[in-house]
Amino acid sequence: MTQTRVERKERTRRAILDAALGLCEDSSLVALSLRQVAKEVGIVPTGFYRHFDSIESLGLTLVDESFASLRALLRDVRRNQGDFHAIVDGSVSILVEHVHRQRSHFAFIARERAAGQPAVRDAIRHEIDLCERELATDLAHLPGTDAWSTDDLRVLSSLIVSAMVAVTEDIVAAGGRPEAEAQIVETARTQLRMVLVGAMNWRSTPPPA
Repeated sequence: MTQTRVERKERTRRAILDAALGLCEDSSLVALSLRQVAKEVGIVPTGFYRHFDSIESLGLTLVDESFASLRALLRDVRRNQGDFHAIVDGSVSILVEHVHRQRSHFAFIARERAAGQPAVRDAIRHEIDLCERELATDLAHLPGTDAWSTDDLRVLSSLIVSAMVAVTEDIVAAGGRPEAEAQIVETARTQLRMVLVGAMNWRSTPPPA
């Protein structure tokens, strides 16, 4: 079947993104040139600019791809579960499944979070911040948190999201070894349950009069 111009353009754009992910497996986006990407895809260097303004722009798209569907999935888990423990188990399971499906994306995120281009690092921090804010909002609707302050809800969400970021990086580093992954997942669930034991007994301090 003959492809339309739009379909061909989208296929080339996807090929550029996938080529960048492959070329960044052993190095950072900082070391990548558009000529390398263009050669990998089989297009002329000027063809790159029909899809992205720069390597940085390409990196920002990869960040967006990595987080967009994950945040939506985690929102669904939180809104369809009735208690902290169910949310922990569901969220960890969804996270691991998503990292398996998009391992190259999250390997990219793990590298770029520490050593990427400033704009890409900022985009990753922004996405993590959005995860924290969304989680804090949802935690406020769970039983036992109605008297918590906004700051305390954000502290708890930050602890949970930081733990899940660490799990993501550990899963990527495990390289698909089932035994190692199982240990990572069990440790993550234990850590989060410990956090929640303290959280369920927490009472926010009223602000000074």
